[in-house]
Amino acid sequence: MLSSIHSILRRLAMNPKIPEWFLSFQESLFSAQLRAVRQLKSQKSKKAKRAMQAGMSNMDMAIDILRTTQKPLHVSEIISLVKTKHGVDLDRESLVSALVKKVHRHQGLSRTAPNTFQIEAP
Repeated sequence: MLSSIHSILRRLAMNPKIPEWFLSFQESLFSAQLRAVRQLKSQKSKKAKRAMQAGMSNMDMAIDILRTTQKPLHVSEIISLVKTKHGVDLDRESLVSALVKKVHRHQGLSRTAPNTFQIEAP
């Protein structure tokens, strides 16, 4: 296809007057190709971002923050640090509920104050 376009362009280059319809056609063709390329680029970056986030649940991100800081943190601090580090907004009530469940099930967390949690020492 490109070789046929190039041959047409060469013939038209010899003719100083290029038909307006041909220029409009080429413009719309290149515009459509550019849109397609931009859509593909956009989809790739979104998929990469989703894949990265898909590897960590909300709880994984919260545990990561608690493990990194090695000190008790209030839920507001955890949410803020997750937003900073992972770029994800966590729902406060859901996070508190999940953390409390981990505390009650003795799954490596303890509550040091209301809505304040820390990783238990091994």
